[in-house]
Amino acid sequence: MANPGHIYRTNVPNRLDRLPWARFHWLVIFALGIAWVLDGLEVTIVGSLSGALSESPMLHLSGSQIGAAASAYLLGAVGGALFFGWLTDRLGRKKLFTVTVLVYVAATIACGLSWNFWSFACFRFLTGAGIGGEYAAVNATIQELIPARRRGFTDLVVNGSFWLGAAIGALGSYVVLDPAIMPPEIGWRAAFIIGGLLGFLVLLLRQFLPESPRWLMTHGQPEEAERVVAEIEARIERETGKPLPTVPPGFLTLRTDVKSWFRAGAKALVTTYLRQTWLGVTLMAAQAFCYNAVFFTYALILTRFYDVRSGDVGLFILPFAIGNFLGPLVLGRLFDTIGRRIMITVTYGLSGVLMVLTGWMFAMGWLDAVQQTMAWTVIFFVASAAASSAYLTVGESFPLEVRAIAIALFYAFGTGVGGVAGPALFGVLIDTGSRVSIFYGYLLGGVLMIVAAVVAGFLAVNAERRPLEDVAPPLSAV
Repeated sequence: MANPGHIYRTNVPNRLDRLPWARFHWLVIFALGIAWVLDGLEVTIVGSLSGALSESPMLHLSGSQIGAAASAYLLGAVGGALFFGWLTDRLGRKKLFTVTVLVYVAATIACGLSWNFWSFACFRFLTGAGIGGEYAAVNATIQELIPARRRGFTDLVVNGSFWLGAAIGALGSYVVLDPAIMPPEIGWRAAFIIGGLLGFLVLLLRQFLPESPRWLMTHGQPEEAERVVAEIEARIERETGKPLPTVPPGFLTLRTDVKSWFRAGAKALVTTYLRQTWLGVTLMAAQAFCYNAVFFTYALILTRFYDVRSGDVGLFILPFAIGNFLGPLVLGRLFDTIGRRIMITVTYGLSGVLMVLTGWMFAMGWLDAVQQTMAWTVIFFVASAAASSAYLTVGESFPLEVRAIAIALFYAFGTGVGGVAGPALFGVLIDTGSRVSIFYGYLLGGVLMIVAAVVAGFLAVNAERRPLEDVAPPLSAV
């Protein structure tokens, strides 16, 4: 119980981190991580359908307009991340889940009903707002509920599950764009509407998740935090059929009289955590530019430079997506064993070098469509682990009280600077019809990844297998 001086001692973090892996943790992963699957489905649909959107008799989008629509999606994601991220830290993780998913569902279905470029871009903006809101709340909650010894691998795989959605989107687009199944103008609309309807599954799964005890204990609700942890412990003990491990010694002493830490957290980002701030900005901006620049416009590269039929684009996106998912799955455990600093540096640096080499071979005309796709598959096998580690880093490097808004801020900056500019720039470069011009875009992306690797080598924190409260003590700690 909190005493009259509003001081409270708790061992909630130790109790959560010592729990054995159980069905509860799988529920956390599926109920929250499915948001990334939906995001991957969403992005891939637009990438794979870009040819159909260009050929649509109603929309008839140009390369620049497709790039602009992609940027509208990312701008919405930036705004949604900031707004919903702030609310997540202020009102709690669980309360925001329903709102963000409903925004996503409504806007995605509306995309399938678009009648011109401006309506399509507006609905893409709103779809991005829903997904952006998910990034902050979901990443924060996963890190707060998953035991420290598995936090790195789990977070990387969950973020990498974006590419499961991408694979589904690639296959789905191939089906809906097959004229033998349905007319192309109906096919691309059906793809959006079906994707939106799948969002209702998320709402069902999340009804079985509790509020984060770590959020409760740092926002004036210590008794509720103790109750929720006790329920989780009882649940896992039933699931495993074994007594739980002994709770490690040690307590946190926290204040319970402050409900909002936004002002104190903002100050901490540019003082106490300045090194982590610079690192987060660099990692997020570099990976956002590379991913969004390449992925949002790859369908146009295939159709315009390799004469791939728009209905076949999904077949080329599929191996690209599979490689991206396998990257975090295969390399993720190394972030918990070899360590964060080494793995972040290696994955960013290698991705940048390979991207420059592949861009140069594209400019020289040495690759056909299959070879180009295989090259991107290899590059983003590594780059996917790097990109996922950026979200892991910004999530675990800052105090509990401002974790969601910190994730949102870095996501917003990275996406705003790297993500929004990337697709728009590449859309313009593709419209020039010059391979050399496009190579300069790939060169810029590769250099940004290499710079991020150097920064990580100096500034990355060895957070592997350490409690969140050890990596970044709560602002409410006494």
